[in-house]
Amino acid sequence: MTLLNHRAEGPSSAPPLLLGPSLGTSYALWDAVAPELSISHRVVRWDLPGHGGSAAGLITAGATVGDLAGLVLALADSLGIERFAYAGVSLGGAVGLHLAVHHPQRLSSLAVICSSAHFNGTGPWEERAALVRREGLAGLAENADARWFAGDFTVPRLVRDHRDADPEAYAACCDALAAFDLRDRLPEIAVPALLIAGREDPATPPAHLREIADAVPGATLVELPGASHLAPAQCPEAVLTALRAHFGQGASRGMAVRREVLGDAHVDRAQDRQTPFTARFQDFISRYAWGEIWTDPTLSRRERSMITLTALVAHGHYDELALHVRAARRNGLTPEEIGAVLLQTAVYCGVPAANSAFATAQRVLAEEDGTP
Repeated sequence: MTLLNHRAEGPSSAPPLLLGPSLGTSYALWDAVAPELSISHRVVRWDLPGHGGSAAGLITAGATVGDLAGLVLALADSLGIERFAYAGVSLGGAVGLHLAVHHPQRLSSLAVICSSAHFNGTGPWEERAALVRREGLAGLAENADARWFAGDFTVPRLVRDHRDADPEAYAACCDALAAFDLRDRLPEIAVPALLIAGREDPATPPAHLREIADAVPGATLVELPGASHLAPAQCPEAVLTALRAHFGQGASRGMAVRREVLGDAHVDRAQDRQTPFTARFQDFISRYAWGEIWTDPTLSRRERSMITLTALVAHGHYDELALHVRAARRNGLTPEEIGAVLLQTAVYCGVPAANSAFATAQRVLAEEDGTP
């Protein structure tokens, strides 16, 4: 059987992640996101039948989302991928929901982006399918920007892919959307699920994603201001941050360690202060500093605290030093041991630096002891 056209990126030994496109687009939809995800995953993005480089004959009139899911599984099988994470946009997201319900053993986690468990009934899609079979895709492509993006944003490559898609294959995908409704099966989904909604999305408004999040046990919902239907193209950094947090084991493991070492109160304050400008930095801290360095068992947390105190004194980061004096106490260092570390810094970092460090540490230890 002919396989879906696809592009694979990232190390072959990394955890696999499959990315599904929206109707009318190609795997170029993921151009601004996939290369970053491929740092930590074996990313495979695929084209719908009759879109991009996939053969139109892979789908016929009356097709279902289940048929598309079968093509995705055949692609995974051909690549030797048994179990994988999955993210999809719109129709690609519907494929992910179908996989989670009907083939849960194949999924490790799921992200559904600007999609739905139903697409507003059969009528509109039957009408669109008939229009495309009769007149082709040129007319629809002319107003693609209004359906896909907020404001004046556009991606000419995606609009061109829309115009160049095979009309019959596109219409068959419309048939699949018309027949799709998994609302009564959503509570069966057991894999970790992330729902991403674009607040400006006219095709699958946030209410559609909220409906899924409310029904799927343990699901997480993220709404992106300024994003319309093709969020990975219009807001790639926000989508990337959400996907990294969901799919990145280092981020979740790192957040747990970060809380254990620094305390819930500090981490909660940092999260509350997070903005779109600082989100990538916070994600970097959780994934790298806490998810990879602090979790390395070569050194104990006591030893890491001593090293960290020394480095902070050397660079004069006394506000951060106060935070890590508290962390050192959580990691089992006594006040006497903290004093010994700071005394060592007097030799190698200088007496003035150690003098300021002792003052900072004394204040923190006094606050913890409840002394004035």
